[in-house]
Amino acid sequence: MTNVLIAHSADHQQIGALVREAGLAVAATLPIADLATLERATTKNADVLIIDVRGRGSVPAEVSSLKRRHPKMGILLIAPTLDTNLMLEAMRAGVTEVITDPVSSEKLRMAVDRLMGQFMPKVSGEVLAFVGAKGGVGTTTLAVNLATALAADKKAPVILVDLHTTTYGDAALLTGVDPRFSVLDALENINRLDETYIKGLVTRTEHHLDLLAAPEQPSARPLDVSRVKALLQKLIEMYRWVVLDVPHSDLALIDGLDPVFAATLVVTQELPALRHAAKLGKLLQQRYGSQRVAMVISRFDAGADYGSDDIQKSIGLPVWGLLPADYKKVVAAANLGKPIVTDSSSRVGVVVKQLANKFVTTPRPETDKSLTSRKLPRIAGLL
Repeated sequence: MTNVLIAHSADHQQIGALVREAGLAVAATLPIADLATLERATTKNADVLIIDVRGRGSVPAEVSSLKRRHPKMGILLIAPTLDTNLMLEAMRAGVTEVITDPVSSEKLRMAVDRLMGQFMPKVSGEVLAFVGAKGGVGTTTLAVNLATALAADKKAPVILVDLHTTTYGDAALLTGVDPRFSVLDALENINRLDETYIKGLVTRTEHHLDLLAAPEQPSARPLDVSRVKALLQKLIEMYRWVVLDVPHSDLALIDGLDPVFAATLVVTQELPALRHAAKLGKLLQQRYGSQRVAMVISRFDAGADYGSDDIQKSIGLPVWGLLPADYKKVVAAANLGKPIVTDSSSRVGVVVKQLANKFVTTPRPETDKSLTSRKLPRIAGLL
């Protein structure tokens, strides 16, 4: 959790309460006049110094020397207005964030996050979204198993997010865990999210995968897409891979999942699934571009009326993988709460591992995040 040191003015001693409401830890508070007496012991564990100059109108002279002594400590100024002279003083003293009245916990949190971002490594995670053409096509099974396969590399942290908040999500069941918290706890406390808080919400599975589960009791309200985006931005700062199990029925969510790197549409060879896939495929292509969207055909049967080439041609999306039908083993794995990729004899597990390996081993582009530069090949599976 971010530790904050507060230098307050005589008339605004309540600033500490707002800082705590923002989900930040108050290391210490002191009157602004005592800045000159700050000792190293007081500042060494502080990530951010908040200086409230409301009622004062100038930047304390001690700020410049404090910034020189503690270059990695962010300094946030609270001012009555954006006065030009005050802004110049602040810049010369090394202050990079200023907020003005009215001060709220949300304003404070956003400003502190920007300050902390200056000293954190750049975003490195990638988001993989899995959407079913309709219910019951095996989307959650694929998302759970692909995330588990990615998590086999313990050096590359992985999180699975079950976004089925208005229905019953099954990711927790398929991974054999009993979560205390859900993705709704994260979304309802979006201003408090930092690494410590998120780690307190996730459930670690037996196979080194972190899970933000669906709520035990479905919510009557649809997800706030802006909050989901904010959550994803936090998660890609912490995880190499963020895998999303996305409900096919929430079109607003499907249309607003930036920063999704790759979207996978899960289909079967049944006509109803293919009809829905054609509509969802167009939406995904329009939103994310044709190079970031593809299909996986679940329960693939080589003798079915619609082959993989027929499906690819009619829907207009490339096929990344063909998951063979292995009903007994898939059901047995689900009943045990054990991802099928952990069963080396499972044909489904082998194909999912191959798909995961393609994401891992294909070089990551420096600037172009499109799948064109990744050239993910089709995986035929073991048929």
